[in-house]
Amino acid sequence: MSSHTRLMLSAALLAFSASLAPAQTPSPSLLVLNKEGTLAIVDPSTRKVMGLAHTGDTPHEVVASTDGKLAFASNYGGATPGNSLSVIDLATQKELHRVDLGTLRRPHGLAFADGKLYFTAETNKLIARYDPATNQVDWLLGTGQNTTHMVMVSPDTTQIFTANIGSDSLTMIERTGIQNWNETVIPVGKGPEGFDLSPDGKQIWAANSRDGSVSIVDLFTKRVIHTFSVQTKRSNRLKFTPDGRLVLISDLDAGDLVVLERTTRKELKRIKLGRQPAGILIEPDSGRAYVAVTGDDNVAVIDLKGLDLIGRIQTGKGPDGMAWVK
Repeated sequence: MSSHTRLMLSAALLAFSASLAPAQTPSPSLLVLNKEGTLAIVDPSTRKVMGLAHTGDTPHEVVASTDGKLAFASNYGGATPGNSLSVIDLATQKELHRVDLGTLRRPHGLAFADGKLYFTAETNKLIARYDPATNQVDWLLGTGQNTTHMVMVSPDTTQIFTANIGSDSLTMIERTGIQNWNETVIPVGKGPEGFDLSPDGKQIWAANSRDGSVSIVDLFTKRVIHTFSVQTKRSNRLKFTPDGRLVLISDLDAGDLVVLERTTRKELKRIKLGRQPAGILIEPDSGRAYVAVTGDDNVAVIDLKGLDLIGRIQTGKGPDGMAWVK
């Protein structure tokens, strides 16, 4: 082989290797978790998938670390209950390692606060905390409620909220000391699943999946102050826009996104999206929303000014949980 031929071959191999390398993770990024076992990294400006990382079995939710370097996926499992978390490096777009949770089964809801990952374990009726620095689960707290599903944690970690589908309740957990917690169980409607904290921090709205209603909880009195019907067949997620103007609810069985005006609680529009719309993510400027249409293998893009469907993103099979990385 001549030197000229060797140089040509080396150049071709380098070009081929470069084509296999993942594209640079954009800033900001939209993270979309696919139940096929992948995490898609999407450039929201072009709506193109820039990278794909593998996860465990049938992941449901994803969250990013505060510094935007890591993503975490809860591997919920299918017929066999899952018991792991995936830790993903967003720079290399690869799974760094998989955290074996042992006897903790069906990890689902995720929240990241003060350098640690909080997650629910549905089967065990509890919340747990994972420390990425030590690679250890370092804290557990039981809720005593059936199907503790979603979780929210305040930035200072003094308050934790969960939705408990099987017990028709929310749990409000307040730290009263270094190791002391006070839990308040708040009865709501049937099958609360999606819920969100209002931008002013005064209320939680819970979408009740089994009776088509929304329960409004006052956080000062820790009780439901109003319940109203939104006529959903099976509410899955509920999200406030960051500006506090709108409330979005995905209806898994009807295939709709329900848009409410927060102050009047009136329905503004019901947008047909397809089969099984589930996870909702809203951009920080409240301009666009993304809804994972799980049954149709795409993410719907919604313009929140005109309340119109303006596009779709193909991310993989069974998109569900999403996260935003600045």
